[in-house]
Amino acid sequence: MSDKIFDYGKICSSILSVDPKIRFAGVINERGRLVAGGMKESVEPLENEKDDEMIFMELALRVKMRKEFDRQFGPVNFAMASRERALAISVVINEDILYVVAEPDADYGLLPKKILKIIQS
Repeated sequence: MSDKIFDYGKICSSILSVDPKIRFAGVINERGRLVAGGMKESVEPLENEKDDEMIFMELALRVKMRKEFDRQFGPVNFAMASRERALAISVVINEDILYVVAEPDADYGLLPKKILKIIQS
């Protein structure tokens, strides 16, 4: 994504409402700190707050490592991990990371397209 200024709170709210299977939408900075968004109301977290911190830091590191191959392959549009209990999608916005977690049976073919459309609008 370009250096355009984004309203992270608005993006996270839009993403939470775009699909009922989405549990979490947040923006993580390059140091692994949550700067906007969060868990959808009335959804029980799968992890505790300490685990969140570790997940966010690991995600920030993984995104930095992926950038090493941008010259050869171009920038990453999004990354997705399908786990037994969750589907996780990350998208780089400027120097930050949009992190979205959905139920494992969410439509992983359609969900990233919905997310990218919200970011680009």
